[in-house]
Amino acid sequence: SGTVLFAFHTLHRFFSHRPNLDRTNVALVLAVTMAPLIGYFMRKGPSGFGYNSTAEQVANGLDLTGKTYLITGINAGLGYETMRVLASKGATIVGLARTVEKATQAAAKAGVPDDKFFPIACELSEPSVVRMAVREVVACRAGKFDAIIANAAIMALPERETKHGVELQYLTNHVGHFVLVNGIVKQLKPDGRVVILSSMAESMAYKKNGINFDDMTGEKEYSPWGAYGQSKLANLLFARELSKRLPEGQICNSVHPGVAATELGRHMGQGPIGKFMFGVIGPMIALKSVGACAATQTYLAVHPDAKGITGKYWASCNVSTPSEHGQDDELAARMWKETEALVNSL
Repeated sequence: SGTVLFAFHTLHRFFSHRPNLDRTNVALVLAVTMAPLIGYFMRKGPSGFGYNSTAEQVANGLDLTGKTYLITGINAGLGYETMRVLASKGATIVGLARTVEKATQAAAKAGVPDDKFFPIACELSEPSVVRMAVREVVACRAGKFDAIIANAAIMALPERETKHGVELQYLTNHVGHFVLVNGIVKQLKPDGRVVILSSMAESMAYKKNGINFDDMTGEKEYSPWGAYGQSKLANLLFARELSKRLPEGQICNSVHPGVAATELGRHMGQGPIGKFMFGVIGPMIALKSVGACAATQTYLAVHPDAKGITGKYWASCNVSTPSEHGQDDELAARMWKETEALVNSL
C-alpha cells in the first residue's frame, strides 16, 4: 500500500500544475498501474506472504470442513474469489449479495455445494433491508461463524449521491456494514474473526477532520475520492474500535486489499485516459490479480498464524501502518457513537 501511496502523491503533485486534467483520477490510475511493477520486486513479509501472494496460496493445505464464513458482496470481485477459495477447502458459506438470485448464481458458478451455501439478500444502503438480513442470518441453519468478512463496497462515485440523508458511499460502505456486523457478531464462535475491508484510500479522506460528522450529506464538501476515503477510514476505525469491544479470543482487523480490475473500479476510468489505463494497460501488465487482492482478507479469515492478532491494519498479508486519522483512537470512539446515533435515526 505504501508503494501505491508514494506513486499517487508524487503523480498528484505533478498533475497539480496541469489544471485541464482531472489530476486525482489520472494520478491514481497511473499510480495503481505502476505500483505493482515495483511491487513485483518486493520481498515477502513476516507472514511468509506478500504483494503477489494469492488467496489460493494463503489457504493452501488448509481443511475448512466444518467451518462457516459469512461474506458480503459475493457476486463479483474479491468477495466471489474469497467465497470460491474457502468453499474449495470445504467451508460452508453464508453469502450476501443485493439479491438472493445474484448470490445463488455466483455460488453455482464458483462450485459451492448447495448444502454448504446459504444465500441472503442484503442491500447495504437500505437499513431496513440490512436489519432483515441480520434476522435471516441469525435464523438460518448455518450455525456459528468462524469469520465474518465485510467485503462489499462502492467506490468513487463521480457525482454526489445521497440516500436517507447520508452520502451514498458512507452509507453503503460503512453504515450498512456497521448495522450488519453488530447485528450478527454474537453469532461468532469463541475464537471467531471479523475482517473489515478498508483501503489505502483511507489516507485520502477529508484532511481536516477525516470524517465530516457535521456534513453526512456531503453538501458542504464532496469529491469522489474524499468521500470514498472517508468511508474507508470509517471502515478502518470501525475495525479498530470493534477489536476492543469483542470478547477475549475473538479478533477484528481491517484490510487494504490492493487494486484489481473489478466492478468496484467502474467509476475510476470515466475519461479517456482512465478507460485506456484501466481497460487496456492495467489488466495486461500492472493491476493486481483478483486472487492477489483477495489474499489478505482470506489470510486473516482462515490462516492459523493470524490467530490472536487484533486491531491491526493489513496490506499484502502483513501488518501495515495506516494514516494518522487511521491511528486515532479518539476518532474511532467518536465514529462509533456518531454512527450509533445515525443508525438510530434511520
